[in-house]
Amino acid sequence: MREPESIRVNDDERMIPLWSIVAAAIAFLLMEYFVWIILPAQRHHEPPNIGLRIYFNLSWGLLAALYVLMVGYVSRDAPRRAMNTGFWMLICFVAPPGIGAVLYFLLRQPEVSRCPACGTHVQSDFHFCPQCNFQLTANCGNCFRSVRATDQYCTRCGHELAADSMPARLRVLDQ
Repeated sequence: MREPESIRVNDDERMIPLWSIVAAAIAFLLMEYFVWIILPAQRHHEPPNIGLRIYFNLSWGLLAALYVLMVGYVSRDAPRRAMNTGFWMLICFVAPPGIGAVLYFLLRQPEVSRCPACGTHVQSDFHFCPQCNFQLTANCGNCFRSVRATDQYCTRCGHELAADSMPARLRVLDQ
């Protein structure tokens, strides 16, 4: 398994890197230049009315900027999920606009974190560490579905959670 990059919860607003924001601004400005300067000089017929030109100008400029921002987001999100960053950035950049992003969001792995006991990389949906058997989340002793540490009964099967032998570290949250 690849070594995932760790981004703290407070850094979630920085999921789009600065280079991507600058590149998106440049893409937007280049689209403005193309629509207002280059395209009118190449026409052999009358241009459409100004309202339609402004609409297409802004919409295509925003689409180009969003395309670059999406590639930047993938460059930060893929390492958090222990995925190959270069491969997914290439897919998002080369695939027709939008298809690469849809593929990425459909096929991306769950976020990876570390086990507090042994430091092994574990997926966020794991209940127990596969290396040391450390219980990572509270779960029902009957159906083994995830439950909140404060729940009295399982929401899936109705099992009384107090009857389970919950680890002391999870019982502290229950009080």
